[in-house]
Amino acid sequence: MNISVVIPLLNEEESLIELHDWIVKVMQSNRFLYEIIFIDDGSTDQSWNIISQLAEQNSAVKGIQFFKNFGKSQALHAGFKVAKGDVVITMDADLQDSPEEIPELYNLIKQEDYDLISGWKKKRFDNKFTKNLPSKLFNWAARKTSGVKLNDFNCGLKAYKNTVIKHIDVNGEMHRYIPVLAKNAGFVKIGEKVVAHQARKYGETKFGMDRFINGFLDLITIWFLSRFGKRPMYLFGGLGIVMFFIGFCFAIYLGIDKLFFNPYGRLITQRPQFFIALTTMILGTQFFVAGFLGEIILRTKKDSKRYLINEELNF
Repeated sequence: MNISVVIPLLNEEESLIELHDWIVKVMQSNRFLYEIIFIDDGSTDQSWNIISQLAEQNSAVKGIQFFKNFGKSQALHAGFKVAKGDVVITMDADLQDSPEEIPELYNLIKQEDYDLISGWKKKRFDNKFTKNLPSKLFNWAARKTSGVKLNDFNCGLKAYKNTVIKHIDVNGEMHRYIPVLAKNAGFVKIGEKVVAHQARKYGETKFGMDRFINGFLDLITIWFLSRFGKRPMYLFGGLGIVMFFIGFCFAIYLGIDKLFFNPYGRLITQRPQFFIALTTMILGTQFFVAGFLGEIILRTKKDSKRYLINEELNF
């Protein structure tokens, strides 16, 4: 199979048929073998009924329905798990991503051997203050933190080699930073393509202040995990040893001062320096134990499902 199109969605009943027909037209005109995987992330409208009808009409359409809204990252994770195409395309269901971009994205992956191609919506039709400005801030922070030189991490239109999506774990709100996850997994040939952005035709945007905040928190998480996620002892153990050593040296100094220089002065326990030294040693010990526990957790953790699937179609 040439292409898997993975489409997470939430309450997009108005656009699904139009999107499906558009994708099918592009696939047939380019003679691609394809599948379209719709992941219904707990929609409360008629989205799942429409997907069911499309699956009856077209065997290439497959559907996954969550019991409730688990988030876009979980929906992508479920889609990636079952995708079979050599190239996997992700796009949003709101018609703001154009299926006409698919052939070029496919060629960049297959012919130029990119691991991942991210779309760049250079000209956007979103609100400048509520969406465009936060997106630019996101992109700047992501570039500085990750070292991945992309202009539009937020763009939902991306293309991947199948091996890439099978070796990354998308959770939280980390779908924005899939290129960073791919780089951390060893897939370093990451490119960018300018793609058309279309104004939202139906419904309302799902972007809000909570996603803005969560996105920054996930960016910090990715940075931390990429540096210390595999060996937490390197961070916590190192900090613990340094702090314990400083506190211990301070305690030795206080002991020597009391024994040899001020034997008739205040009791050690009456000096604030004693409590500073004691607190530093206790914190150092706790940091070291935290690193030790982190190592144990990494070695004993088991993957658990972060979402519940209610129904599947055409699998």
